[in-house]
Amino acid sequence: MSARTKARKRAIDILYAADVRQSTIPESLAIEAQRAANEPARMASWLYARDIIDGVVDHREEIDELIETYSQGWSLKRMPVVDRAILRIGIWEILFNDAVPHAVAIDEAVEAAKILSTDDSAGFVNGLLGRIAQTAPSA
Repeated sequence: MSARTKARKRAIDILYAADVRQSTIPESLAIEAQRAANEPARMASWLYARDIIDGVVDHREEIDELIETYSQGWSLKRMPVVDRAILRIGIWEILFNDAVPHAVAIDEAVEAAKILSTDDSAGFVNGLLGRIAQTAPSA
């Protein structure tokens, strides 16, 4: 598993924890930062995970609005928590991280959904991110 894939998983964990615990993302980020400080082997994935979280926090309103717009009948509150986290990361990578090609961002999100979420989630994530990528400038 690449360092970026591990970083995405860590970012999903942070967003998921904040959502489930009904705490703030910065609180969950601080807990993970403490854990990362005690595990130097995980440092490579930590830096990109932090970039992802910072980006999602900075663009949260726009990202959530896009999810609501493109999810066709699914409100954010109805979605599985892990799907919200995966979509937020995928949208941030597509729209705000020029270093990641759109296809890579979508593929990584779909793979995460296959592993971490429901049977229908991978298709849902693929369709939603694909539509958003079509409207985004090329990476």
